[in-house]
Amino acid sequence: MPYTILITGLGALGTVFAAMLKKAGHTVHALTKDKYLSYLNDRQLRVTGIWGRHEATLDGIHASLDPLRNISFDLIILTVKSYDTASAIVQVKPLVGRDTLVIVAQNGYGNYEAVAGAVGREHALLARVIFGVKLPAPGRAEVTVIADDVRMGQPENAVDPERVKAIAAAINAAGIPTTYAVNVAAILWDKILYNAALNPLGAVLECTYGQLAEDAGTRLVMDRIIGEVFLVAQAHNMPLNWRTADEYRTHFYTSLVPPTAKHFPSMYYDVKAGKRLEIDALNGAVVRLAAEKGISVPVNETITALIKAKEALAARKPG
Repeated sequence: MPYTILITGLGALGTVFAAMLKKAGHTVHALTKDKYLSYLNDRQLRVTGIWGRHEATLDGIHASLDPLRNISFDLIILTVKSYDTASAIVQVKPLVGRDTLVIVAQNGYGNYEAVAGAVGREHALLARVIFGVKLPAPGRAEVTVIADDVRMGQPENAVDPERVKAIAAAINAAGIPTTYAVNVAAILWDKILYNAALNPLGAVLECTYGQLAEDAGTRLVMDRIIGEVFLVAQAHNMPLNWRTADEYRTHFYTSLVPPTAKHFPSMYYDVKAGKRLEIDALNGAVVRLAAEKGISVPVNETITALIKAKEALAARKPG
């Protein structure tokens, strides 16, 4: 069945979801920042890359809720950066009706918790997204790599699984590989491990995932990041799909890195663009969770400090 959907955030990820879901026959509106509206007057979005070429004209692109208040949305998909999650869910909360589901499709720890706390877990779904996208210009996205399907579920079993499966099937039919996952929270922690090891180090050293894995020194750093994340997650009884850090490292180097070996982390592109970085939802979150349990995580502390320094230096560059 066709859904009425609001995409909150028209960055790289949001552009892909919006264009491909609209092309598949759904009603799709998007919420973006006012400064981008002039680039998107025609409401036309284009997706290129490994999934082919897709174009669509959205039903509306807005900077405020006013034109949206009388629309009954089935789905609201949050694709903003993690540091904007709290403000984004407050903004769209008035649009969450009795049957509306909010899909959290962002990097890192704490996004689902913020959304479920604001609108109720019965309105919140979690999606682990692990495909890479570049945004050469507003409304123009290029899908560069995919490591696995989007995996979607409700971490607390607060939504009928059949309903979640139907939504996942609709997104999959739109050309974004998506499957239902009963253990979605554990799968998200898989991605936190993946991103925490690769993203900040790739941004600092300005290199690809493959280059990080090939070098003995950076492998050692990533191994220690992964070990610390495991220690913290286990201390907090977080769900994990791997019994030990060594098991995960084997999967990481043999199955996850090779398909994305030529990929630069999104954090690298954000540094180049002088944008704020998502470190506080990744390694920074590990540092905070470690402090709650009195655990020492010196490598995650160091990489977090380095990224914050790089962010500050990039922000000071002229032009």
